[in-house]
Amino acid sequence: MKRYHYLVISLCLTSLTLLAPLQANAANKYVSDQLRITMRTGQGNQFQIIKALVSGMKLEVLEETDTGYTKVKTEDGQEGWVRSQYLADEPIAADKLARAQNRLAKTKERNKALKEELAALRKDKIKLDSEHSALMTKHTSASKELTHLSKVAARPKQLAKENIELHKKYEQISDELILVKQENQVLKDRSQRNWFITGAGVLIIGMLVGLIIPKFRFKSKDSWGSY
Repeated sequence: MKRYHYLVISLCLTSLTLLAPLQANAANKYVSDQLRITMRTGQGNQFQIIKALVSGMKLEVLEETDTGYTKVKTEDGQEGWVRSQYLADEPIAADKLARAQNRLAKTKERNKALKEELAALRKDKIKLDSEHSALMTKHTSASKELTHLSKVAARPKQLAKENIELHKKYEQISDELILVKQENQVLKDRSQRNWFITGAGVLIIGMLVGLIIPKFRFKSKDSWGSY
């Protein structure tokens, strides 16, 4: 988003440059319109020609005199004297127009490039918004899955707890079963002992009866014989 704002500001600033007035440097001079003058080593035609200067060329003023000559310096660093009457404080109209047109063309190119970049950024933003929405959907799905997995993960712990409780109950029931078996064994032993005592009693009674009845019969016969 910061880059997007930067592009908008750049477009505004670029547009404003078209409205800015062209100002000449006070220390500079320009060769007058439709002229071709010579730059010499001294103040006069008798001095050697250093270079021919065309109209619109920018010159840096080094020294001005009352003799009608001005010492100047070209943009490539050469120094010499030219007639002051052929110099102007501002670029010629044709040169101004050419420079303005050149700046306008560059500004249009820059403006076009910025618009294309802005359009690309808008597409990227739409794409990022779509990806963000997809990621949010995945995040929601992942959160639900995590909640489900947490519940599933907690289930073994619950089962382990229930298993421990069942094991305790099993041990308790096993202990109770052992006690019941022991009680049954005691009752069984007691029952067998009672049956043994009962059987012994019956046997003794039978033996006694077997001893007494014959005697009783013998006495009865004797009693019948006396009559």
